[in-house]
Parts: sequence; C-alpha cells; structure tokens
Amino acid sequence: MVRHIVMFKLKPFETPAEKTAKLEEIKTNLEALIDKIDVLRMIRVDFNINPAETWDLILTTELDTLADVNTYANHPAHVAVAKSIIGPVKADRACVDYEVL
Repeated sequence: MVRHIVMFKLKPFETPAEKTAKLEEIKTNLEALIDKIDVLRMIRVDFNINPAETWDLILTTELDTLADVNTYANHPAHVAVAKSIIGPVKADRACVDYEVL
C-alpha cells in the first residue's frame, strides 16, 4: 500500500472565519472523492492547530500502488477540486509518497 501525504499552506485571508470556511470547503470536497475515485482506499483531511507552524492542512490518502496515486492525481474529479477550490487559495504545497509495509 502507498500512503500519499500532501500539505498545503494557504494564502492569507481577510478574517479567520473566511479561512475556516475555505478549509472546511476543501475538506468536504476532497473527502467526497472517496465515492468518485475507485483506487482510493482512504482519504482524510486534517487542519493544523499549531499557529507556530507553516502548513495549514494535511491530506492523507491510501492507495494500493504508486500507479494508483497517478490515477487519483489525474482523475477529473480530483483535478476539478485541485483547480477550482484549492488552486485559487494555495500558497505552497509539499508532498510525500511512501510504501506502508
């Protein structure tokens, strides 16, 4: 199994409420992909609670193979979320894929 982890830093928002709303929108839309992309075994989005750290949220997914990670990344439902919901507010992104033994 492959665990695919992505961290996002968001651009500044005018208010904390706007940021919270956007984080919730991202979480809802990403986690809904479990019903749309059959190679996904697990998907979870969590928010950073430590204001001293850089990253705002973490996406954790589990898939059977690295090829499945590519299938997920290029699936139209994922691309739509990435481009229309995350893209406009994304300041930075970091990713790691590793094999779970």
